[in-house]
Amino acid sequence: MIRRLKTFGAFWYDFVIGDDWLVAAGIAAALVITAILVNSTVVTTWWIVPAAIVVLLPLSLWRAVQTGR
Repeated sequence: MIRRLKTFGAFWYDFVIGDDWLVAAGIAAALVITAILVNSTVVTTWWIVPAAIVVLLPLSLWRAVQTGR
């Protein structure tokens, strides 16, 4: 049973974090910021997560090319 739980946890870690933990952290931060702002302001906040993706994807690709992965 413990082995199955470890395997399950390893799958989800690899699925969410993947190759670049900074992208996962950035998207998590964007989701948290969106959740906080949606309840505290009258401004629409749907654009925060797409903006984070637009910034983080090229950054991740640039870092991958620089390290030679």
